[in-house]
Order: sequence, then C-alpha cells, then structure tokens
Amino acid sequence: MAGQDNDLFTHSAEKEAAKKAPLAERMRPRTLDEYVGQQHLLAPGRLLRQMIERKTLSSLILWGPPGCGKTTLAQLLAQAMQAPFVSFSAVLAGVKELRQILDEAREQRHLHGKPTLLLVDEIHRFNKAQQDAFLPHVEKGLIVLLGATTENPSFEVIAPLLSRTRVVVLEPLTPDDIILLLRRALRDEVRGLGAHRLTADDAALAFIAQHAHGDARVALNTLEVAATLAAHTQTTRLDVTLAEEAAQHKVLLYDKSGEEHYNVISAFIKSLRGSDPDAAVYWLMRMLEAGEDPLFIVRRMVIFAAEDIGNADPQALSLAVAAKDAVHFVGLPEARIPLAQAATYLATAPKSNASYKAMLAALEDVKTYGPLPVPLHLRNAPTRLMKQLHYGEGYQYAHDYDGAITEQQHLPDALQARTYYIPSDRGYEQVIAERLAVRQKRKAAGKSSEEPDTQ
Repeated sequence: MAGQDNDLFTHSAEKEAAKKAPLAERMRPRTLDEYVGQQHLLAPGRLLRQMIERKTLSSLILWGPPGCGKTTLAQLLAQAMQAPFVSFSAVLAGVKELRQILDEAREQRHLHGKPTLLLVDEIHRFNKAQQDAFLPHVEKGLIVLLGATTENPSFEVIAPLLSRTRVVVLEPLTPDDIILLLRRALRDEVRGLGAHRLTADDAALAFIAQHAHGDARVALNTLEVAATLAAHTQTTRLDVTLAEEAAQHKVLLYDKSGEEHYNVISAFIKSLRGSDPDAAVYWLMRMLEAGEDPLFIVRRMVIFAAEDIGNADPQALSLAVAAKDAVHFVGLPEARIPLAQAATYLATAPKSNASYKAMLAALEDVKTYGPLPVPLHLRNAPTRLMKQLHYGEGYQYAHDYDGAITEQQHLPDALQARTYYIPSDRGYEQVIAERLAVRQKRKAAGKSSEEPDTQ
C-alpha cells in the first residue's frame, strides 16, 4: 500500500507540474493528427509519411528554424514507430551521458529487438569528436539518430555523419498554421486556456502570428502573456492593444556564427551590387538591429567598393573607408547614420568589376608563368656593374613625352600582348577608357614607324 501511495503521489505531482509548464509545452501535439505544418513531409505519399506507414524510419537530421516542430516531430515519429525513445540535449549533456543511453539501448534491443530512437537536440553544439561517437552505433543499427538543428548541417554536422543520415528540411510555420494553434489553445480546457473563457479578435491573433515569424513557441508564449494581462485588467477579450503589449520586442532570428549570418550579409552585398538602395538599407538595419558588429559590415562595404564599383566611381572606396572611420569614432547607435549613407551611395554608384577581373587575370598569369624576368630597361642601375649589364638602358621617362605617354613595353616579354584591365563604359571608367585608347593609338603608331619599308 505504501508503494501504491508513493506512486499516486508521484503521478499527482507530475500532473501539477504539467499544469505549471509553459503553454507552449502543455500544447505540444500528442499525435500526428494534432501536428500542424510540414505537410511537404507528412502528407500522404511524402517522405516521413511513407516511413511511418512502412515502419522503417532511418536516421535523420531535422533542420529547421526555432519553433517549427522539430522536437515534437521526433517524439511523434518514435510514438508511431512504437520504438524506445530517448531525448538528449547537446547543450546539457555530453559523451558520459551518451554512454549511459547506449548501454540502455543495448538492453532494449536485447529485450524488444528494436533500435532506440535517439533525439539529439541542438546537435550542432557537439564538436567533431563528440559527433564521431555516434557513427559506429548508427552503422550497427543500435540507434536511429534524429538530430535536430537550427543551423545548416553542411557547416555544423561532420561529413561521415551526414553520409549516414538523411537531411530533412522543416519550414517555418505559416501565419495560418499559427492562428490554428492559437485558437486550439484558447479552446482547450485541459491543457490550454479554455477555462479562462477568453475571446480573441481576429486582428489580435493575426498580429501574434505575424510577430512570431513562424515560431509556434513564441506565438503561444505571447498568447499566454496576453491571457495573464487580461486577467490583471479583468477582461476576457484579447484585442490588438493587449497582443502588442504582450509581444513587446522580439529578438530577430540572426545567429552571428550560423547560416543566417551569411544569408543576410549575402543579401546585403547583392542588393548593393544590384543598385537597390532600399533593399541595401533594409538588410543593413536587419544586421544592426540583430546585434551584428558594425565593423564586420563596413569591412564588407570597403571590399565591395573596390571589387564591384572600382574605377567607375573612385570616390566609393574613399567613402567606404570614411564610414569605417566614422564607426570607430562615434560608435552605435549614431554609427548607423554614416553606414546608411555609405550603403545608399554604394548602391547607387555606377558599377564596374573591371579592376577585380584584371587582378584575377594577372594572378592567373603569375601562377602560370612564375617569376618572369623584369625587362632590362625597367630595372634600376645603382651600380657600375648593373649599368654594364644594360640595366635601365633605353628607359623612357614618361614626363619627357607628350601627354606623359610612351610606347615602351612594361610587361615581361612573354606577356607583352596581354590586356588585363578593360574599363567599362560606366561612370568614370568612360574617361579612363578614352585615355587608354589614346595610349593604344600612340603605341600602334610607334610600332608602325619602327617597321621596315619593304617596298
């Protein structure tokens, strides 16, 4: 009887603890029918649906943004497969805990003949050696690995583990998906807020769904805060004002060491290159608002000014460097102003990558031909021996010639016909192109005058 009393007490304590859990945890779907979203994986004929029907689940990496249902989906897959299931957090546990789980998995397979479904939440937090520890057990079928991550597996999961798993991409929940979850939570009297008899305006639910940016956990937490505020103000109606107060300010999804970091800076640079100042300023503010280092941004702007604008607008590089100095000098938040000025200038400047292409072409010849000898007439002759060896002989001092243009050769003999820099017809490069055309004419004239008369 004492044992039964203890069991009843434990069960009652667990129920009380469950009631105190956050709404998002209480409303976690218990069956696949309750699961919302990811129909590209769960609809009839789709990948996960076929695995469930055939009861042949393979190791998966579940890659998706926060709050899209990765952990819940893993739990429901285990339930559908009727297999032992263990949840394991890479943030809270390590290899020691993994060994204990593997020992238990061996016992389970001995008793039931089934592998253990092991959910490793935040698997990208494990280093290479820790991820290596999974490999033999996945290969032997002791565990079916379900790795959940918000980061691109290409960067964060080791190649041997990727080759033994299948990457499944989960999408952010749509506003309609989230509104469905919110309405369900408002109705549910056991796990949700149904006992409060709350009514919510469509506009309020739409606001919460929009504010959540595809994250069901954020949406449900916001709804729970709104319900608490409603209780304090003794109202049962959730309107937009109450929803806005509950939402406050959401931290933008932007992991400075993860894929989104590279996605956003890529969008910023491509907006500059595409001459779109509006998009450039938007992505700039996305980065700054999310806490990006402004010096990282301005370094990329300096590179962009030289690579993508170049001599089409020589002032672009000066402005980008000035923006760097301004960031150092004034700091945030005021540094946003010169950064925005520089971004809009770079976006609207004429574009040319001719200098960048010239650099790459010259580099290719350097690698191909190696250290070609410097033509003798271009060498300095500070000693008598060097003069006797004809160093500097025949050098044409440009300022002694009309327009400071000579016809002499400046490239090594093997490359004298090369043209690396071909200016565009945009911006200041039009002027540069005209100057080079004059130089080419003079060189051509000089060569023709040197040719012998064969008539």
